[in-house]
Amino acid sequence: MTTLIDPPAPVPADTPPGAPLLTLAGVGKRFGNQVTALDGLDMEVRRGEFLSLLGPSGCGKSTALRLIAGLAEPTSGRIVFNGERAGKATSTHPSVGFVFQEPTLMPWASVFGNVHLPLKLAGTSRREAEPAIMEALELVGLDGFRDAYPRELSGGMKMRVSIARALVTKPRLLLMDEPFAALDEITRFKLNNDLLQVWRQLNCTIVFVTHSVFESVYLSTRILVFRARPGRVAAELEIDPAQPRDEAFRTSPEYAALCRQTSTALAAAMNAG
Repeated sequence: MTTLIDPPAPVPADTPPGAPLLTLAGVGKRFGNQVTALDGLDMEVRRGEFLSLLGPSGCGKSTALRLIAGLAEPTSGRIVFNGERAGKATSTHPSVGFVFQEPTLMPWASVFGNVHLPLKLAGTSRREAEPAIMEALELVGLDGFRDAYPRELSGGMKMRVSIARALVTKPRLLLMDEPFAALDEITRFKLNNDLLQVWRQLNCTIVFVTHSVFESVYLSTRILVFRARPGRVAAELEIDPAQPRDEAFRTSPEYAALCRQTSTALAAAMNAG
């Protein structure tokens, strides 16, 4: 089957929120050791949404994210980005930002230098890039730490640098692979709130991989629940985007009910796998 990975063209100004931005049709991924991570994955990413991919370990969530990013190619199926087919991967396209599970910062570079990296690779000097770098650092609350080094930062601050590095190109699509999984609960809650603020401020689209039912419900406007390997979507849940996401929501009966519904869908997906 012909495989197409289509990088994003500029989104027309009149494209309405909720319009399809990305489509995966019948996508499969088999690795050299004959492990099939994905098989017949169909999913759509809508412009402006916060989409969480939820599922058990090894179900192909991270693999799907890497395929979307162009960091790997599907074995079968088709990935269409904004309806355009240009025949090359998305991994270096400025419209796509990727935040990994670990911050993966350069220890010898300052916060400023780490955030500069994507623009440096694109040929933009430090001086030319400074306004964009400082804007990204301000978005994540680290504009006062531009000259600090990774060894001087907490785990949460390192992850903020990683997010700033992904934001510095002003991506239309931000892909995040369990970025807060290794953090303590207090830091995780704070970064959840900060991420929602960034999402609203930039009006971008986020695809977020997580194992946490509670995190997915708190952050998302939509959740796709994956079944166990080989991965595919087993359930879809909509979360009212107008629902305020704050501490009152986190302790509300509505949030508890949504978490129960999502947990039930996840248990069914795991049993189906």
